[in-house]
Amino acid sequence: MRYTSATLPAIKRSSSTYSLLHYVGRSGDHNDKAMQATPILAKHLSNELNMDPTVIGKPENALNRGWEEELKAALPNYKIISEKLDQVLNEGKKPIIALSRCSVALATLPIIAKHYPDIIIVWFDAHGDLNTPSSSDTGFLGGMALSGPIGLWESWMKGKKVKTENELLRTIDNIEEGRKRIFIHLDCDVLNPGIVPTDYKVPGGLSIQQLKDAISGLSESSDVIGIQISELEFGDSEKETQDAAKLLVDSIKPVLC
Repeated sequence: MRYTSATLPAIKRSSSTYSLLHYVGRSGDHNDKAMQATPILAKHLSNELNMDPTVIGKPENALNRGWEEELKAALPNYKIISEKLDQVLNEGKKPIIALSRCSVALATLPIIAKHYPDIIIVWFDAHGDLNTPSSSDTGFLGGMALSGPIGLWESWMKGKKVKTENELLRTIDNIEEGRKRIFIHLDCDVLNPGIVPTDYKVPGGLSIQQLKDAISGLSESSDVIGIQISELEFGDSEKETQDAAKLLVDSIKPVLC
């Protein structure tokens, strides 16, 4: 899945600064909607950054099974995105990552921690995703997306454990004085229901302006070494999905500067 230069606007940024990764494969999906939506999100990011994405995986029918079967099915693509992200960071580039589901964090965050041992993970999500195989009532892999990287269970992924004191910030007010290195994980269900199509609709979420303000504040006060966006689903129409993807990309523009 490639986007030709004919579809892109005039050059805005140097390709030596950023790298765009696009994970489109299975990852503990309840349905196929995120695999359908992530190419649209990746295309909007591609247009904004003026570069083609490196695509990992391909859309397949959702399994909707327990965590172990889902992890085994996703593991080949998890290993690929881990290797690609490792290469991006070795080259000194900032990773911008379009994910289908938040559970791909099982593969990405240990690599981030390998290169930045004291990294602060800013987790924008309506859920903590700190369940483990032994504590989860549902066996849903997405509910374990953060618990694996911080070492609460063995997820078979290479890299380094994220330090537990750095793994979760619910507000930007908790960041100490002085610039810190941070990596942002943005799950679309952190937004108030109805703003963008996503699997879980949790009342009391952020408005899009609150998200923009938070991203802007983080970019001004910290060194943002990268960002990943997950859980955008295909809506009732392609237009709704296109509009949602554009809204998300607009909200993270301070990270792309």
